[in-house]
Amino acid sequence: METMEYSKQKFEIDDGGFLRNLFPWNEHIACVLAEKLGVEELTEGKMDIIKVMRQYYLEFKSFPILGVVCKNLDRSKNCVKEEFVDPLIAWKIAGLPNPGEEVIAYV
Repeated sequence: METMEYSKQKFEIDDGGFLRNLFPWNEHIACVLAEKLGVEELTEGKMDIIKVMRQYYLEFKSFPILGVVCKNLDRSKNCVKEEFVDPLIAWKIAGLPNPGEEVIAYV
């Protein structure tokens, strides 16, 4: 487990790089997580994907079907992989918990 900080706000990530608590996530924390994961820039398109993934999780408590994320954004069905290569990177930046071994193996 690692403690990180943004603007005097501390948050923890687990050994897999997943945020341990859904809140206090915000776009600034997303940028800190992105930098840690080697994502150089969170463009508007990337941030849109992250927000849809987060919204989906908050509503359904599960990892979204990636094609649904893209459809909600009116983008190509592979938009998540085009923007992030690994959908788990987007998931981590969205500040969401470890989705479990089954999801990790699937993606």
